[in-house]
Amino acid sequence: MSIFSRTRDIVAANVTEILDRSEDPAKMIRMIILEMEETLVEVRASAARTIADQKELRRHIDKLDTLQQDWTEKAQLALSKDREDLAKAALVEKRKATDMGDQLRAEITVLEDALKASELDIQNLQNKLQDARSRQSNIMTRLESAENQVRLRSMYNGEKVKDAFSRFDILERRVDEAQGRADALRLGSEGPKTLGDEIAALENSDQVDDELQAMKQAMKKEG
Repeated sequence: MSIFSRTRDIVAANVTEILDRSEDPAKMIRMIILEMEETLVEVRASAARTIADQKELRRHIDKLDTLQQDWTEKAQLALSKDREDLAKAALVEKRKATDMGDQLRAEITVLEDALKASELDIQNLQNKLQDARSRQSNIMTRLESAENQVRLRSMYNGEKVKDAFSRFDILERRVDEAQGRADALRLGSEGPKTLGDEIAALENSDQVDDELQAMKQAMKKEG
């Protein structure tokens, strides 16, 4: 399906508006780039034919210029021999060559204008094509990012992930139960205090009382 009908349509096209109307921007930008590339090839081929035509016309003009000079020399020779009739006939032929040369030069001027137009079209097409390729890169990057997000969300919400988290919960429960059994084994494991334990407790109590008393005295001195 052709998006554009001619070169001018491409140059005047608003690619952003076309993509905004498209249901599949990635596919549309590929079609736009393809048509731009094909049109660029056609314009370049047309320019090449124009250049070839110019070269051919210039060759004909060179031959006609030579022919004009030849008829001029023949007219001069005839006139020098008192053959005015032949001189006049030679000048008629020279005029034909001159008129033909002028006509070909006019055609070259037309071709030069056409070539300038083709050159401008090529430049505009290249700019449009560069912009379209840049947009394609941006679209593909955004599309890839969106697809990755969808894939990751699907994976996260999928049955495999849910099953994995369920197994994690089971493992954590088993660890809690093992730690609970270990803590339960320590319950009641402390036996009755020995005489040494009770004396050590008294010593610790005395040390705390001594430190408390010293702190009180120090506060009284400061006051």
